[in-house]
Amino acid sequence: MAASCASEQPSVTNQPAWGIRPLSRRRFIGRVGGATAATWTAGAIGLSPLLGSKSVRAEAATVLGRQRAIEAYNLRKDAALADYHLPIVSHPNNGDEDLYSNKIGNYSKGLPHNNLGEMDLVAYNSYLAAIRSGLPADFENIVLGGNTKLTDPQCGLAFAMEGMDAGNSFEPPCPAVASQERADEAVENYWMALLRDVPFTDYATNEAALQACAELTTLAGFQGPRINGQVTPQTLFRGFTAGDVVGPYVSQFLLQPVYFGALPMVQTYTTYQAGLDYMTDASSWLAVQNGAGPFGSNVPDSQQRYLHDGRGISAFVHVDLLFQAYFMGLLWLLRNASFNVGNPYNTSRTQIGFGTFGGPHITGLLAEVSGYALRAQWFQKYWVHRALRPEAYGGLVHHTKTATASYPVHSDVLNSQALAAILEKNDGTYFLPIAFPEGSPTHPSYGSGHATVAGACVTVLKAFFNTDNAAFPNPMVSTPDGLSLTSYTGADAGQITLTGELNKLANNIAQARNIAGLHWRSDATQAILLGEAVAISILRDQKHTYNETIPGFTFTKFDGTTITI
Repeated sequence: MAASCASEQPSVTNQPAWGIRPLSRRRFIGRVGGATAATWTAGAIGLSPLLGSKSVRAEAATVLGRQRAIEAYNLRKDAALADYHLPIVSHPNNGDEDLYSNKIGNYSKGLPHNNLGEMDLVAYNSYLAAIRSGLPADFENIVLGGNTKLTDPQCGLAFAMEGMDAGNSFEPPCPAVASQERADEAVENYWMALLRDVPFTDYATNEAALQACAELTTLAGFQGPRINGQVTPQTLFRGFTAGDVVGPYVSQFLLQPVYFGALPMVQTYTTYQAGLDYMTDASSWLAVQNGAGPFGSNVPDSQQRYLHDGRGISAFVHVDLLFQAYFMGLLWLLRNASFNVGNPYNTSRTQIGFGTFGGPHITGLLAEVSGYALRAQWFQKYWVHRALRPEAYGGLVHHTKTATASYPVHSDVLNSQALAAILEKNDGTYFLPIAFPEGSPTHPSYGSGHATVAGACVTVLKAFFNTDNAAFPNPMVSTPDGLSLTSYTGADAGQITLTGELNKLANNIAQARNIAGLHWRSDATQAILLGEAVAISILRDQKHTYNETIPGFTFTKFDGTTITI
């Protein structure tokens, strides 16, 4: 046994990979390299771990002591070997960091900046030095511009004991700072800021919302959903799945009442006072870029409301717990939906699921996949892309429009109707109005952490519940003031499904961060897909740990294709 195991072990070098400390006995993966994204996708999703037969494992499971320890060891070893033999992913970025000596396309919030918001290069180099070495001491030597700390950059270096390794995750390059797509994303962000206090149900009649639809329709680089080539009130600020553009803007899982154990819960939430936006003057904008707090607090609305406008949904994602939205979805599903047809206890005469394939199992998985999703995304944020936040791009726009500097900002945003309206709203500036006094979190923009967790958690819910082709009963919509719910009677009411509303739930949370001014559309879309991949990899690994015989869980992915785990 020992000789056989030794022959299967991957060779390990004492030389650390870029950004990773020298290997210890606690780390099994010792190299990174290059493979295309397509190769990784095929390999990561298609490769079955090299595990022993179920009959052998079942027999071993009945034996106490050393035999079970050996079986557990073999299970973990084979899973690690299977992951080790996956194709190694390459990590291309958009090239902005190499293209611009002043690093205007990259994240620098919390570091010192000059009066234009251009980062101090000595500080930026201290930040890069920590990333390149991976040494905890080097992270302590990063030069900050104020009293606001960076958010957990070392998270991206943490390894996982199940599912994909963060360093073998993939997101395509984000739009370059000078690109048309980036400018068109900025136009959408400006419109989102202008429409924060307009109820979603009023988009079809609100003049500014209709103007936003018309302008976004003309933008060739805009990647949001369209109907027959047009951005409409039904697609405005929505996600990329088919279910996103059916029914009300807000997912039923964020509207319907649920039971938290014995506690009945009505989903009314604290929101913020209408009309109060932040960072629209040069002084406050620069202070936030430097991390020179304190920054104050949002003013809460005195009335709790259902999620019904951009202000409310921004407030939700400002203070939500990591998997809160999907836990609410789980609470509804446990009382109102059936388990996936692949659940082995659906047909059992003598048993029900609990710690496996029951409510506690799924509840724990939501927290579990959330943490691993963040590790994968933090690797992308800090070790690959280091993309600037929308608020920083707003500074480039402002200084270019006011001729205090000249930056390579695409004309789509400089000449937009949205920007003209922002000038009036801001009383003479072009900064992007942000929903929170402190602006974005202190980590790079691409991709969105909230969206990654959304993709992972919704994937778990679709895997464990029967949601495909299941109609959502009695859909509701908030009244324009957010004070009550009413039955949704739109022409597409019969098309609202559990899968569609779960997909919408993920995109509601992702787009809410954009509406707040914190992220770009590409941050949201690509992060949801990464979260989905993380969850699938974990579900695949866990499948081999169960004693139950399971035919596999079949569900529809965010891209509309069907997968069986």
